[in-house]
Amino acid sequence: MKIKTKLTLGVGLLFFLIVLLVALGVRQLHTLANDTENILVDNYNSLDYSRNMLKELDKIETDKQSLDKFQYYLELQSRNITEIGEKELTENLLEDSQTFIQQQDNKTVILLIRNDLNAIMKLNMDSIQRKSIVASQTADRAILWISITGSMCFIIAFTLLINLPSTIADPIKDLTESIRQIAGKNYSRRVHFEGHSEFGDLARSFNTMAEKLQEYSDSSLARLMMEKKRIETLINNMHDPVIGLDDTQKILFANEEALKISGLKSADIIGKPVQDIAVYNDLIRSLIQHLAGNSVNNSKNETLTIYADNKESYFEKQIVPIVITPTGETEKKEIGSFIILRNVTLYKELDYAKTNFIATVSHEFKTPIASMKMSLQLLENESIGPLNEEQQHLIASIKDDTKRLLRTTSELLNITQVETGKTQLEIEKSNVLQIVTEAVDATQKLAEQKNIKLFTAFPNSIPDVWADREKTTWVVSNLITNAIRYSYENANIQVQLSEDDSYVKIIVKDNGLGISSQYTGKIFDRYFRIPGSEKEGTGLGLAISKEFIEAQQGLITVESELGSGSTFTVFLKKTI
Repeated sequence: MKIKTKLTLGVGLLFFLIVLLVALGVRQLHTLANDTENILVDNYNSLDYSRNMLKELDKIETDKQSLDKFQYYLELQSRNITEIGEKELTENLLEDSQTFIQQQDNKTVILLIRNDLNAIMKLNMDSIQRKSIVASQTADRAILWISITGSMCFIIAFTLLINLPSTIADPIKDLTESIRQIAGKNYSRRVHFEGHSEFGDLARSFNTMAEKLQEYSDSSLARLMMEKKRIETLINNMHDPVIGLDDTQKILFANEEALKISGLKSADIIGKPVQDIAVYNDLIRSLIQHLAGNSVNNSKNETLTIYADNKESYFEKQIVPIVITPTGETEKKEIGSFIILRNVTLYKELDYAKTNFIATVSHEFKTPIASMKMSLQLLENESIGPLNEEQQHLIASIKDDTKRLLRTTSELLNITQVETGKTQLEIEKSNVLQIVTEAVDATQKLAEQKNIKLFTAFPNSIPDVWADREKTTWVVSNLITNAIRYSYENANIQVQLSEDDSYVKIIVKDNGLGISSQYTGKIFDRYFRIPGSEKEGTGLGLAISKEFIEAQQGLITVESELGSGSTFTVFLKKTI
């Protein structure tokens, strides 16, 4: 806590208690005054009226005006009823007084009047005594609360008197001693003030200064040169090309591999801006393209084709920022970056061989599979001969397996075409409503087998899109087929169309098994299948769909929650 905050809180609390003490004293005195006023105003008047009526009652026989005065005081008393039971006594007095006016010689009535007046006086005397006790209790409470509040003020003031001077003086004393130690070249001296006060900030600044002084004192030029040589040797012995840049994009170093593939010399590039080198060197120009967007940390590695080792080689470019935390500071600072080119030629060659092998095998499989389908069709033809029920079941099973093999080989051929860049797309102006309608019609029979209903929701008008109609229809059909495959029987699947500023969206939504959040990021990877899934498939359908849509400058996304179904959305660019 800041010193200023401590002082403000302490003095503010003391000021608040003083104000509270004054307010409490005024309130208690006001309460006491009210209690006293109740005694004087209410009960004293009743006693005075009763006493005057007794005096006039004694003079009635000798003074004729006494009766008028008696009635006058009686009228005042009837207006000053303040205690419980006083109203009934006053009414009795009024009744006896009326009787006395009619029978002035009746001594019994005079005695009744005296008894009524004495009862009223006794009632008010008792009330005065009771209110005196209340006033006394009010005074005692006032003394108690004022004493408590005064004691709290005294305790807080005494606490501030004891602690506040040491809170300010002790850190200053420690800091003064530490400064003397630093002046004596004891750079290991540190100041430790807890909390976030002004002294804490001062201690952190002092410790930062001491650390930097100690670093400077402990540093050695020979040691620094040795470390520099060690790092240079390590970089030069790396098999991957490495180029280092500082925070101003000047070249700090380039190892021998980098110099060899770039055709440059160390003396020609070290210490020079990399942009100047890029003017006459194509490789350097391609390596620093990330600087155009003022971004050093590229999350996606880029593959470059470079002629090296007397052949066309493949390198994966990786930009690694150099980030440090300066001594005594908490925020990180970027002081440069370095570019690593990882030679992935061997992996590319293996991948190319794998692709060719898959393409060859898939192509070779298609011919016998087509022959198997033709043979099955001949067997199903009754002109060859009738089949019993068991034979028909066997042929149906073989037919399903043949369809699955044909679909698998087709997907493998598609993915090999995508990998080799041989996919031929005929992107043209297309009617997206026709694309979706054809896909829905193609999957209607499969949906009926599971009693699944396909609901479509299309706007009245939808703009055309740039797309390869055949492959886009295949993609939408694949999404609907997956939705049917992973939905429960008697479920519903929704196929919708919508648009935004740039895209037309094809939405396929189901209420099936859903996808766990840990797998949604991998669902479009090649050969990926959700662990534990018992459904058939190669794990290539979504990967091929993604490649086809992105090749058309589109986008495909998925939103899913386990147990709540999935929503796949295809974005296709509008023609207008």
